[in-house]
Amino acid sequence: MKTFVIRSDQQQRTGFILDRYDWLYLLLLLIPISLYELSLKAVRINTLPESVGLLGTVALMRSDVLFDLGFGLFWIGLFAATDGLARKWLVVPVFHAASLLLVLVSTGAHGFYQTTGSSLDFGTVNFFLTSPEEVWPVVESELSLGAALPGLVALLYILFGPALVVRALRKRTVRGAEPVSAPSPRRRLSSPLYLAGICLVTYALISFSSLPGGVSSGVADESFARDTFVNVAMSEIEAAGDKPKVDAEAIRAGLPTDTELVETDGTQRKNVVMIVLESTRAQSVTPYNPDLDTTPYLDDLSKQSLFAEEAYAVVPHTTNALTASICGIVPPDRKDTESLGDEIPGRCLPELLSEQGYNSAFIQSPTENFERRPQVASNMGFQDFLSEEDLDTEGFQRANYFGYEDDVLLEPSRRWLEENADDGPFMVTYNTITPHHQYLAPDTYGREEFSEDEIVDDYQNSVRYMDFFVKNLISQYKEMDLYDNTIFVIQGDHGEGFGEHGRYQHDNVLWNEGIQIPLIVLDPLREARNVQPPASELDILPTVADLLGYRIEGGEYPGSSLTELPEDRTLRFSCWYENKCVASLRRDLKYIYNYGTQSDEVYDLSRDPEEKNNIIDSLPAEEINARREDLLRWDAETSAAYDE
Repeated sequence: MKTFVIRSDQQQRTGFILDRYDWLYLLLLLIPISLYELSLKAVRINTLPESVGLLGTVALMRSDVLFDLGFGLFWIGLFAATDGLARKWLVVPVFHAASLLLVLVSTGAHGFYQTTGSSLDFGTVNFFLTSPEEVWPVVESELSLGAALPGLVALLYILFGPALVVRALRKRTVRGAEPVSAPSPRRRLSSPLYLAGICLVTYALISFSSLPGGVSSGVADESFARDTFVNVAMSEIEAAGDKPKVDAEAIRAGLPTDTELVETDGTQRKNVVMIVLESTRAQSVTPYNPDLDTTPYLDDLSKQSLFAEEAYAVVPHTTNALTASICGIVPPDRKDTESLGDEIPGRCLPELLSEQGYNSAFIQSPTENFERRPQVASNMGFQDFLSEEDLDTEGFQRANYFGYEDDVLLEPSRRWLEENADDGPFMVTYNTITPHHQYLAPDTYGREEFSEDEIVDDYQNSVRYMDFFVKNLISQYKEMDLYDNTIFVIQGDHGEGFGEHGRYQHDNVLWNEGIQIPLIVLDPLREARNVQPPASELDILPTVADLLGYRIEGGEYPGSSLTELPEDRTLRFSCWYENKCVASLRRDLKYIYNYGTQSDEVYDLSRDPEEKNNIIDSLPAEEINARREDLLRWDAETSAAYDE
């Protein structure tokens, strides 16, 4: 990679500042990169749920155009200010490296948006870089030869294309040039004033690119309208600007870190089994959607159980959902998720029950590597941990990049029960994986057609598979004479989005497709009852303690037993991505705050369960402000609970 200066008579016909070969070298990279970035942005704009028209498209591309102009001007100025060895060994390599980085970030951000519906931010980039063993299987699942080949061609062009083209033209020019007595030097402007001007204009262009337009309609948010590279940088700068100051010491002092279970006259030493249904949303299971016959067995169970008619995840991500359900405390967002492997600021159900003589095990079908799951399970108090690495997977189908179909858990479950069930009561958590993206839908039990959308149909068939797994597992308990003396908690860890509100999967989906989950608590010897007040994953620990007949002392958990849920309380939720979105539900009104990247949202779930009609303009500004302040304080207090 190097530039070429032609000392010939023809070089007198130079352009302003740089000779024509320098201009050619620069533009051979700058123009394709700019066109590439703008093309990707145009594709994303075309996927928006509503058309924005020509003017809207121009407005949404304004940030990208300004950034590209600033990026180009910076390198033009740097080329004009340097020559010789400084340019050859410093400026040109850095120019190519910066161009390559820009293309990589733009390509990654485009693929990320196409897969999740969310814009790439700094936290996500950092997560990708620091957790490659967790992220690569996900990336690999989205790659194909057809998708990788253009990237490889682009990489080779960035590294070698401009030099090869300029070299070829130089040779052609030299062969056709006439001898001259002396070369004419190219014009150079290298005064401090010139350099300062270049830097000032570059700074102005890139600064203006951080002020996106085209978001007033609500079709696209601010992070979408910004240039990808600018948004990655700005997302970190703006990270915690909205959060209020809180007393971290007081918050940590109030956490349930000294709780214990105390026996009462009604204490029953029953077994506890938690079946966590991965990525299973309420609207995709039959008890919550009778028109969809995916889970007839769960439908039957719901009629024999404490059945939460409306239940919600707190943070739509598995490790965080496990923390809410098993530990009864508000889980962190992504920034502190892995800290759960070091400390959980609360006493969890396995630890509490171990003091009552319970054995415990955490058994999962996915790989153990994700988010330090063995350490997290240990910190929760589980004595035994089994994952894909401990299972015999021969003869079982892949469910996705994280693991095998969940029937692979049945034989290890039987072995553990045979070894431990006679030693006293126990608690076992089964963490499943089948409905997780990429929805390979094992055909162990055949397939049915639930949707014309192929991806949704694969997902619904994956959920249907879970119905067979739950039936098989509970049948195992019946065969081993453990059923009547066991309380079964069957829950979704979170939901799953398929573009209903422009986002996919779950991490950033706070509409009901992402956080409304099935929740069924089966005690075979207890009378069935429907629970009408909205329930939360935070209610599971108090519910289990209540059904076992224990009293909790030494601290308070934020949830309540399903047997006595308050009629009028506020439930709060957070996206897994930090500072992305938070929401609250009180009575039938759902409020979503998007940290300033787009307008607030309010939905009346009693009239609009699909959250299609944002009625925020019909509410008093004072009420919206109060809800926003409440959520921001809750979010700040949650962060403080996990920040030492």
